[in-house]
Formats: sequence, C-alpha cells, structure tokens
Amino acid sequence: MATQESPPPGTSSAMRNAFGTVLSALILLLIGVLAFSIRLFSVIKYESVIHEFDPYFNYRVTQFLSKNGIYEFWNWFDDRTWYPLGRVIGGTVYPGLTLTAGTIWWALNAINIPLSVETVCVFTAPVFSAFASWATYLLTKEVKGSGAGLAAAALLAMVPSYISRSVAGSYDNEAVAIFALIFTFYLYIKTLNTGSLFYATLNALTYFYMVCSWGGYTFIINLIPMHVLLCIVTGRYSPRLYIAYAPLVVLGTLLAALVPVVGFNAVLTSEHFASFLVFIIIHVVALVYYIKGILSPKMFKVAVTLVVSIGLVVCLIVVAVLVALVASSPTGGWSGRSLSLLDPTYASKYIPIIASVSEHQPPTWPSYFMDINVLAFLVPAGIIACFSPLSDASSFVVLYIVMSVYFSGVMVRLMLVLAPAACIMSGIALSQAFDVFTASIKYQLGRSSNSKDDAEDNTSTNNAPKDDSSSGKTDKGEEVAKERSSKKGKKKEREPADKPSVKSKIAKKRALVLPLEASIVALLLLIMLGAFYVIHCVWAAAEAYSAPSIVLTSQSRDGLHVFDDFRESYAWLSHNTDVDDKVASWWDYGYQTTAMANRTVIVDNNTWNNTHIATVGTAMSSPEKAAWEIFNSLDVKYVLVVFGGLIGYPSDDINKFLWMVRIGGGVFPHIKEADYLRDGQYRIDSEATPTMLNCLMYKLSYYRFVETDGKAYDRVRRTEIGKKNFKLTHFEEVFTSHHWMVRIYKLKPQKNRIRGRAKKLKLKTSSGLDSKPAKKNPWI
Repeated sequence: MATQESPPPGTSSAMRNAFGTVLSALILLLIGVLAFSIRLFSVIKYESVIHEFDPYFNYRVTQFLSKNGIYEFWNWFDDRTWYPLGRVIGGTVYPGLTLTAGTIWWALNAINIPLSVETVCVFTAPVFSAFASWATYLLTKEVKGSGAGLAAAALLAMVPSYISRSVAGSYDNEAVAIFALIFTFYLYIKTLNTGSLFYATLNALTYFYMVCSWGGYTFIINLIPMHVLLCIVTGRYSPRLYIAYAPLVVLGTLLAALVPVVGFNAVLTSEHFASFLVFIIIHVVALVYYIKGILSPKMFKVAVTLVVSIGLVVCLIVVAVLVALVASSPTGGWSGRSLSLLDPTYASKYIPIIASVSEHQPPTWPSYFMDINVLAFLVPAGIIACFSPLSDASSFVVLYIVMSVYFSGVMVRLMLVLAPAACIMSGIALSQAFDVFTASIKYQLGRSSNSKDDAEDNTSTNNAPKDDSSSGKTDKGEEVAKERSSKKGKKKEREPADKPSVKSKIAKKRALVLPLEASIVALLLLIMLGAFYVIHCVWAAAEAYSAPSIVLTSQSRDGLHVFDDFRESYAWLSHNTDVDDKVASWWDYGYQTTAMANRTVIVDNNTWNNTHIATVGTAMSSPEKAAWEIFNSLDVKYVLVVFGGLIGYPSDDINKFLWMVRIGGGVFPHIKEADYLRDGQYRIDSEATPTMLNCLMYKLSYYRFVETDGKAYDRVRRTEIGKKNFKLTHFEEVFTSHHWMVRIYKLKPQKNRIRGRAKKLKLKTSSGLDSKPAKKNPWI
C-alpha cells in the first residue's frame, strides 16, 4: 500500500488558517459596530444630550480643558462649587475620561472635523464599548482560544449591565474605565503566557491609564496579587509569573503616584498593601528557586532555611510598619467605600452619605436577571470548562468571576465589574458546548457513512474471485512489512511525544460524543437561548437604559408625554438670576446646576465634605426661620427643591428627606430622626409629626399644592398631605416648573430693626407732649 503524502505547506491548511483569520477580523468588526450602534437609542429616541448627574461635571471640566489647555486644567480652582470653600479640580478629579475626550476633540479638529465638545462627550462611551468588546476577545482568546473570544466579545457588546453605563450621553468615568480594566487583565495574561517584558511594560502603562480613569483601579491591584499568591501556593510559580507581576507593582505604583488625586495614597492606603506583601513573597520564592538551581540538595536545605528566616523577618517588619500606619488612621487606612465593600453594614452605621446613594445599595435577585440575563446560567458551565485543563490564565478568570460576584452582591454599582467576567465565562461555556455538539454531529454522521461504505465493501469482496483476493492479501502483506521496516526508526522517535496526545484525544472524543438527536436539540436550544438574550438586550438598550434623567417620559393612552422640567428650571436660573447668586439644593443636583445654570452651589455630587452636606441637610430639616438663618449665613439667595407629588416622580426630595435628616443628625445632634417618624413610620399625611409638618422641606415642596386639585393628593406617597393651607414667612416662591417637578424659592431680605424708633414714639405719647410730626427717614 502506498503511503499518503502530506499536503505541502501553503495549500489547504494555510488557506484555511488565512480564511479563519479574515473571518474572525470581519466578525470582530461587526461586533464593534453592534456595540456602538446598540447604544444610540438615546440619541435616536430623544436627542444628543448628556445624561444623569456626574456626567455634567465631566462635561463642564472637558469644556474648560478644551478651552484653556491642560496646564490651566491642573491648576483650576473652581469657586462655583462648595461655596465658600471651593474646589481644586485638577487635584480632586480622575483625569482619564476628560483627557481622553479632550484628545479626541483636538484630533478631530486637527483634521478639519469640527465637532463640538458636547458631541464628542456624548459618543465617547459607545466608541469605547467597541474597544472593550475587542479587549474581551483578546483576553478570552488567551484563556480558551479564538472561538470563545468571539463569543465573549459578542456577549459583552450587548450585555445590559455595561449598556447602562455606556449608553450615548453617559459621559462617566466607567465609559473608558471598563475598557482599561479588561485590557489590563489581557496584558497581564499575555505576559503570563509569554514571559515577555514588553507586554509587562505595556501592562503597567495600561494600569496607569486605569488609575487615571476610575477609582475602581484598586480592584486590579488587589485581584492580580491574589492570583499571584494562588499560583505560588498551588506550586505554579514560574519566571513568567515573576515577569508578569514585578514590573506591574514597581512601574504601576510609580505611575499611579503621578496622578494628583491618588498621589502618595498609592503607597499609604490599605487598598495597596496586599500588592506589596505579595511583591515580597514572590521575591523570596524566586530567590529560593534560583538557589535550588545552583546548589546541591544538602546546601540547598541550609540556604532555604536562611532565606526563609530572613524573608519572615522582613515580612514581620513590613507588617509591623503597615500595622502602625493602619493604627494611626481612624478608618484603618481604608476609604469609606472600601470599608463598605468589606463590611456591607459599615456605611449604614457610620457614613450615611455613602449609604444614601442608590447605586451603593445591595442588588436584588431580579437585578441580576435584568443586567446579565441568561449569562447567570452559563457562568457555572464556564467555570467548569476552565478546569479542563486548569492553566494560569483560566485560574485567573475563575478568581475574577468569584471576586466580582461577591462585590456585585455588596454594591449594585459593581454589577458593572461583574459583566465582563460573566461574558468571558459564558463565552467559554458557549464555545465549548458548540465544539462538543458539532463534533458529536460530525462524528455520528461520519460513522453512519462509514458503516454504509463498509457494508458495500463487504458485498463487493464476497462477489470477487478467490485467487485475486489471496494474491491481494500477499501483496498487501509484503507492502505492510516493508513500510513497517522502513518506518520503524521514525516511529520509535515519535512514540514518546505522539502516543499520549493521540490517546488523550481519542479518549476525549469517545467521552464527549453524544447521540445525534441530542446534539441537534442541544444546538437548537443554545440558539434559542442566544436569541432570547439578544431580544432582552435590545429591549434594555432601547427602553430601560436609553432615557436620560434630565428629560423624563411617560407613556399613557394619550401618547408619549415628555417632562423637560429640569432644563426649564436651569434655564430660568441662568436668565433670571445674577451670575454671583448662590443656589442651595440637595447635593444630587449640584453638578447640573453648575453646568447648566452656571450658578454657584453650596454642595454637589463630589460629597467630599460631610459637614457641609450635613449643614444643608440640617437647614432642610429645620423650621422655616432656623433654615433661613442657616442659608443666610452661607450667603444663599435661592433654594431649589425637586417635587414629584403631582406627576408621580418617585425620586424627589421628599423621598430623600430621611437621608437629609440622618446626615444632618450625624453632625448636628439636635436633629433626630425619631422626631420625623410616627410610630417608626415616615408619613406626610395628617398623622405626620409636627416636626415633619413644620420643617422647611415639607413647606417648600407642598406650598400651594392644594391649588392643583383641591385635595392636595400626593401621587408618589398616595395620600393627602397633612398640612395644606399655610404661608411662607421667610421664603417666597419665584418659579415652579410646568409639571411642578422643580420649585425655586428666594430668601426674603432681613427686616430692618425699628425697635429704637418705636420706643421713642411710645415715650412721647406717654408724656403727652405735643410735637410736630418728624420727617420720614428715607433710609428706613
């Protein structure tokens, strides 16, 4: 029998590889287009507008950067926020998003594409969502191949959790930070797989970009040390692990310290201590492995004892220094948000300003189905697939999903960190499942065709002459003997390398072969599952996450109703108040007031000064006269409140009022939450407490509310208010928006003191002396 010649290089296999590369590139391009286009529903349905609260501050900072340059940006002192304290913007903001959008705007204008700063800010998040999808492909490809990478990239392009933070107009730090997070992990795994110092340097630079973009960089600098320690403990240390980790800690920490908002916190806060401890441990382990290679076994035991002893002493000294630093801090060197992640009850006990933010609350079970949908069911399958076989890369993504699940369960905002991990695991699960099912179908179809061919051969051999068959057998035997003798040496050389892989492949094929009908049904179910996921993601992008908070909509029998009260109110402030007037409101609306009305605010969304926020909360919780005195001491001229009782808007100030009481009472003890509750219940009806009915927030929200329907029925609280007819003595209403969502009041001027003049007149009348009427003083 003649041997089959292998195809020369550059024929079918090379063509197949080239076609696969081109097809993968085309699919990635389409995934990028999908990731960008699915986030444009907000622009199509509404308009090109900035969303939410924090993005307005980022937009204002980007405007300043594009107009004045980067040097003015670093030294910018903003006197329109936190009056009378002000804020140093360059030293208190993460500049990554602003610098990225400013660079894009400058580059587009340099090539004569004159887009406005607002347009660039609106579309920055969709563009970087495409980049994040491609980074997910690269990361997953390093773990389980290109098939899993394509599946993970397609899933991330549509996952609702990421869409909620990257829709067009959502100009927040997470828009670019998620891309930086995934790309940093990819470069770490790439360095771990290749041992390249070039990729290690790129990893440190990408980590620096992540530090510039978002405070969530601490997740990276804690997750990677945990993985390094896991590899060391499980006996998977290698020089590649050292190259992947050591440059990241050294270069990454030095670069992180260059960011003004981080500074020396990169080496002084507890969030970074784990990376330094693991840095010491990996050097001790590397030294042990190095000594093991150059010494004899006896000398190695002595040297290991010495190295371990010195290493323990160094670790104890470092731990002692860290304990001293931690003991000197009232919070143990941790930030309030970090402590709330480690202890979910910490914020509600000690820092109500953190607990008052809705995105810092724990998520509910339905929110998982809403934000990651069917991925929640595919993640366990992906974890199992990562263990067959377990590698350094697959152990990292397993650790990533475990930690992100924990943190997302503590804070709903961190569902955003869970989304990439869930997409990676689900992509691996889908890829492995498709491989098994398609291989089973191919094997079963090939087996059936082979059985038919064998049957035909058997019939033909039975009908053939006996002499030919015997001669054929002898010729065949001679040929086989010759081939065996000629290939005996080659076979012996290849046996040790080929036999295990061939056997393992055969065993795997036999173990994973499923019946034909079951494989077809399973493939159809996976396709239906994917279709359901696509439908849900498109619905979430179009309906749930496309509406900007600055413009509200409501669907009724009469059609679509648009509530544009916020922009109406900010426009009124901009056109009807002086430039230097100060506006007081709850901190939620500070960024929007500064950016859209261009007026000075007392507090805003930065929430860096708890005492200042507590002062505003105390004023809102106090009676009218006491509140007037507080606001007057802060040079406030206008007070803005948000009220949703008329149209049923639930996120108004009355629903947030208890947080104002708690934050104010945390600094000023005379404000007590129990005084605003009736039998432990928060009420605004006739059963409400006198303290509640007479506080400033109640009066500013419900002033003249009875004139709307004659009953003063609150549609949010679903009850009639307790105090309907009252007058304001120290504030006057100057503006109420069309749907009563925003109400603006002006502080009345202080009355002149006339007690001395009244006393003189009283003395004159009591003495009975006739006198001419005094001339009226024009200055009184």
